[in-house]
Amino acid sequence: MSNRAEFEKMAEDVKKVKTRPTDQELLDLYGLYKQAIVGEVNTDRPGMMDLKGKAKWDAWNSRKGMSKDDAESAYVTLAKEVVSKYGM
Repeated sequence: MSNRAEFEKMAEDVKKVKTRPTDQELLDLYGLYKQAIVGEVNTDRPGMMDLKGKAKWDAWNSRKGMSKDDAESAYVTLAKEVVSKYGM
């Protein structure tokens, strides 16, 4: 299975886990996913009142400098951990 195909499969599988992952796990997955799909952050940081938006932006921005391929690989690794931890 190619990296991209495995990445796309894990992106779908992680949505089907029985129990909701922790907020930190979700933020880590989000940051890696956005870095793999889009690359570097291309938007301004949300304002003070948007706490969720800021957390997501920060999670993505924390991956700055990571290549799309590295982000895909890290995402797949983390997604496999989440799926095995919470089940499908």
